[in-house]
Amino acid sequence: MPRRHLSVRAAETARINHELADLRTRLEIRSDWPPEVLVEADRAASVPRLPDLDATDLEMFTVDPPGSRDLDQAMHLAHRDGGYRVHYAIADVAAFVTPGGAIDAEAARRVQTLYFPDGNVPLHPARLAEGAASLLPGELRPALLWQIDLDADGAVVLADLRRAQVRSRRRLDYATVQHAVDSGTADEQLGLLAEIGRLREAQEQARGGISLPIPEQEVEAEDGGYRLGYRAPRPADGWNAQISLLTGMAAAELMLDAGTGILRTLPAAPESAYARLRRVAAALHVDWPETTSYPELVRSLDPARTAHAAFLNECTGLLRGAGYHAFDAARGIAPPADPGHAALAAPYTHCTAPLRRLGDRYAQEICVAVAGGTEVPDWVREALFDVPELMESGDRRAHEVERATVDLVEAELLRGREGEEFDAVVVDLDDRRPTVGTVQLTDPAVVAKCDGPQPLPLGERVRARLTTADPATRTVRFSL
Repeated sequence: MPRRHLSVRAAETARINHELADLRTRLEIRSDWPPEVLVEADRAASVPRLPDLDATDLEMFTVDPPGSRDLDQAMHLAHRDGGYRVHYAIADVAAFVTPGGAIDAEAARRVQTLYFPDGNVPLHPARLAEGAASLLPGELRPALLWQIDLDADGAVVLADLRRAQVRSRRRLDYATVQHAVDSGTADEQLGLLAEIGRLREAQEQARGGISLPIPEQEVEAEDGGYRLGYRAPRPADGWNAQISLLTGMAAAELMLDAGTGILRTLPAAPESAYARLRRVAAALHVDWPETTSYPELVRSLDPARTAHAAFLNECTGLLRGAGYHAFDAARGIAPPADPGHAALAAPYTHCTAPLRRLGDRYAQEICVAVAGGTEVPDWVREALFDVPELMESGDRRAHEVERATVDLVEAELLRGREGEEFDAVVVDLDDRRPTVGTVQLTDPAVVAKCDGPQPLPLGERVRARLTTADPATRTVRFSL
């Protein structure tokens, strides 16, 4: 589905910002910093702990959304005999954060960066997250540097991790990378990103893993107002993600071998969930032969087609149940019997975004100790079993923020238009009440609840009448 932008009236911006501030208050989200945190951040930024290993000869680059300054990852890609070499640098947050200090305590309270249209509520102070610790181009930075060797098919041959000094050369965004590859103007590095990314996607397919190409609904500030649109994933998004996933899987294997770590797990969906999906496919007239596996089917779908988009939306139900699992064999707590992540068909951990996600710092510290043959730091072991609960609470809050923000802007966008009819597609149904479901408007980019006098026709185009658009309660409702 192409990305569509709708601007909220600029005259309403002040009120929307006021409502966003009220939303943060209701959700008890603190955006200011305790003075002792800022003092500690300034001190740490002025004297970072730089490692001895110098890897500044690697001409690294970053790929992030336009305007991003909290840059966690930078990469350098190269051919090697019989395959490829991936160098992946991760911001070394531990070079700035003292265990038990003010920044550490505040990070444990915040857990992860939260994103609002009028600004972020970051995990770490901007002096670090967007400055001294960020892998900004041209700046000498401490990093945790992965070296992952791949064979000619993109399979892992060797993975190693060391602390090193790095210097990124370029800050790119997804659209720039995609244009360079599509136009044939990509340099060797970007050509290798596409080449390795495709090989890793083929490896994922061979494992039985799956990525859902669902357009994301997002809110962005623009020209004194806000726009609401759908962002269809580009191939470059997937290539970049594959490098991060590769690192997360290498880290998980390293921790499992050592008997200490924290995994991001997802159990396999029960057969009843797949049986339900087959019923949905039949209702949407999506051809799903008995001989075709679920991953094969998903890869054959076109999210630009309404029926396929509705089916992909239903597939997200298989991702429920993801969690975090800490283990330490030395303390008698073994890894889970099934350590895998069902969507990736492999063990996996979050470890590539420590500027924005608390748990990644712990995973990286375990990995660098194991790779270097040293003991895992006591501060990591002491807090390890608190991290899963913290991360799960942080995920819940982040999802609540994302949904509440979109709901608010949707309501503002449609306020005063009650009674109007819009073109829409029914993308979801309530299992127990088929007369209630969810519709996705094509223009404006709104996804909201809908009800009708009869069961809603899943996957079909309908005319939906707006019945409620209330910014105060962040509620938008339609009826057929």
